[in-house]
Amino acid sequence: MMIRRARVSDAQGIAKVHVDSWISTYRNIVPDAYLDGLKYEERERLWERNLQHSTAFVAENETGEVIGFVDAGKERSGDYPDIGGEVYSIYILKAYQGQGVGKLLIQAVSKELLDCDIQSMLVWVLKENQSSGFYEKLGGKVIDEKYITIAGKQIPELAYEWADISQIVNRGE
Repeated sequence: MMIRRARVSDAQGIAKVHVDSWISTYRNIVPDAYLDGLKYEERERLWERNLQHSTAFVAENETGEVIGFVDAGKERSGDYPDIGGEVYSIYILKAYQGQGVGKLLIQAVSKELLDCDIQSMLVWVLKENQSSGFYEKLGGKVIDEKYITIAGKQIPELAYEWADISQIVNRGE
């Protein structure tokens, strides 16, 4: 497996991971009508735009297929003045979850944020997401909860914070 900076040409692979991960992770959390309406082509166009301006990394398997991705940058809301960075999204195909891919992706993006003089970050995670323990294992602490609306359904989200992301980068080294 290889972790590398994402390129615009990765948009198709990222879109596939994005859609497939939403369907496998959020079934019974997000309304089925929303999940069933997700389209690879729409996500591919979204990622073609996003990748021109984002800090993103992909994980590839041995055959060069994108199996996971992460994108991050400055904290977007401005509601957390002590937190400089934010993981906007991280998704890994179900078949590759639990194998350390997520940790490697988070470490890669954390290094990039540190290089931009961003020392802390947060990530918003659907509260019912079974993968939320992953963030706790990496040292994330819940600092907030809010509700978002997806397809008319109110869904709770948790914010996990890392006050010092150098601890993520150095974890396991």
